[in-house]
Amino acid sequence: MAVIIAFINQKGGVGKTTSAVNIAACLGSLGKKTLLCDIDPQGNATSGVGINKKAQKYSVYDVLVGDADLSEAIVSTKFKCLDAVPSNINLAGAEIELSQRENRECILRKTLWQVYDKYDFIIIDCPPALGMLTLNALAASERVIVPMQCEYYALEGLSQLVFTIKQVKRLYNPTLELDGVILTMYDGRLNLSIQVMEEIKKHFPDKVYRNAVPRNVRLSEAPSHGMPIIYYDKYSKGSLAYLEIAREISVKYCESEQNKK
Repeated sequence: MAVIIAFINQKGGVGKTTSAVNIAACLGSLGKKTLLCDIDPQGNATSGVGINKKAQKYSVYDVLVGDADLSEAIVSTKFKCLDAVPSNINLAGAEIELSQRENRECILRKTLWQVYDKYDFIIIDCPPALGMLTLNALAASERVIVPMQCEYYALEGLSQLVFTIKQVKRLYNPTLELDGVILTMYDGRLNLSIQVMEEIKKHFPDKVYRNAVPRNVRLSEAPSHGMPIIYYDKYSKGSLAYLEIAREISVKYCESEQNKK
């Protein structure tokens, strides 16, 4: 059965989609059958794995409003063990449409149950806002990963995000937990990066992934080619960092599943 992980940060430009796309691809490269679910109306995760947003008959919007089954919207990518549910700008209107539905917070969870036993991991890329779409992702997920830029302002929104996670856990999803923080755009030459890392580790001991993701030109180039970094430049610093984080995630949940058995 799949482990469902939401990648969330209400602040834009912190490497959230980059992290979701590349960790999903790295998990796939490790032989873990992975579904990348894009619920951001910008659809950057969709194009990041080489899918033409405009060419798809169905998107996650059609699934959420009940016009298509999830199986009809899933697209196989050209990358190992990686499927995706694409998004496009139509999803921008879903906030209003979902607000009028019964049990609106749990629509995505019921949808993902259809494929729960077909994947090892389901990665949800959320919009940079704490709205109805993000609430659906939190209600559907078991774990939350927060990509965080190594800058001071990135710290300010973290307390609000943690509060939101606790509220969703209390009201809708008692299994929801903060899995960890991925530090992005890290530059070990800057005192600020080191200070932010130390501050986050102080507030979230044992929750920060061992490998920080460095600033890396190849990592920035990869989306324009519709390729995750592990396929665009396998030996770049960004690729190696995400691959190690994916290994850490994979080992953690494989051990967890074995303990359950």
